[in-house]
Amino acid sequence: KPEQIANNVYAGRMGSTAPGDGWKYRGRGLIQLTGKTNYRLCGEALGLDLLTQPELLEKPQHACMAAAWFWSSNGLNSLADKGDIETITRRINGGLTGLADRQSIYARALKVLA
Repeated sequence: KPEQIANNVYAGRMGSTAPGDGWKYRGRGLIQLTGKTNYRLCGEALGLDLLTQPELLEKPQHACMAAAWFWSSNGLNSLADKGDIETITRRINGGLTGLADRQSIYARALKVLA
């Protein structure tokens, strides 16, 4: 029951105040933008009405732009330049879930790009 789970997990968090907000503003896009507050701020920055049309983040062009907005607005580029994958993971996920995988992918990317 993903809808129930989202509504329970995100109830009263990240701007979710109304019943159903957790599901409506669930993770979407390349970076899994989550929460009504993030949807509002991202929508304002991109000129999209994500509060009434959250599904716009399922379209590739908006998914990419939302990821770029989140990355930029959270100062993640300077952290990536320093190799601080732990702080990036915390800012995106709020915790360290998937950290080892991200560190491994980062190390491989450096080899390819260097």
